Amino acid sequence: MSAVPETSPSGQPAFHWIPQAAPIAREAGASLRDFYALGVTTEYKSDVDIVTIADRHVEKLIRSRLTAAFPAHGIYGEEGTRERMTGEFRWYVDPLDGTTNFAHGFPQFCVSMGLEHRPAGIAPDQDGLIVAAVIYDPLRDELFTAERHRGAQLNGRPIQVSRTPELAEALLATGFPSRKRHANPNIHFYHEFTLRSHGVRRAGSAALDLAYVACGRLDAFWEFNLNPWDTAAGILLLLEAGGQVTGFSGQPFRLDSAEVLASNSLLHAEMVSLFQNMFAGRDLTPIPTPRQFAERRASRQSESK
Repeated sequence: MSAVPETSPSGQPAFHWIPQAAPIAREAGASLRDFYALGVTTEYKSDVDIVTIADRHVEKLIRSRLTAAFPAHGIYGEEGTRERMTGEFRWYVDPLDGTTNFAHGFPQFCVSMGLEHRPAGIAPDQDGLIVAAVIYDPLRDELFTAERHRGAQLNGRPIQVSRTPELAEALLATGFPSRKRHANPNIHFYHEFTLRSHGVRRAGSAALDLAYVACGRLDAFWEFNLNPWDTAAGILLLLEAGGQVTGFSGQPFRLDSAEVLASNSLLHAEMVSLFQNMFAGRDLTPIPTPRQFAERRASRQSESK
């Protein structure tokens, strides 16, 4: 990889890994689309977590194609692939993010692939840098791509996060685990954020939620206990599109973090403050009345003129 990024005909920095990785994601997505049209049988890989033949087939396909395109790169897949894990580069692969949606015929799922650079000497428990990302939604034919310092795109066009300035005007997203929901505290946060925003969506694919924050369809996303294959690609998309990601208290995000808070950056401090107050059991700021909200919005608009 050259030290100075080449440029594309449009003047944007040219991608280095995406030209080879994107067709792999598209091929994997086409396979998912075929399975989806036919219907698939589900299995349970734990008490409540489901897996389909499509998950396993598509991970095998991606593993084969990535190995051919990048022979020295490692692969860490949701369905068990662990290959060349000591290499300098490692792909985090979710062949089907949104398996529950897919199994029920709900049209919200994707292929997610994030590439981590792990230079020589890095500790096993230390994160490298995510340097490339591909998320492909095969039903909408939407390909989200990003490379570090080279921007984020949707179907080849640059994307940016929203400019929504405060939580009261924001559309958010979150998710809930398929197991141990009774022990998960997220319902309490869901309740508060729903009351304090334009709404909270729970569509069932963390990778697409992060991609939607990156392109401005959503303003923020939070969730507990995700895995590296869920977040690696979406986090880079978000950062390259101008967003921010941390844990709930504002601490630096890690691939094995139990918390992810991703936003357009303008909402971040407000959301971190709400999380901190809820965790501490402190009294929360009263929810503005519709009149107070309108007055605050008018004041902000007046100040911007």
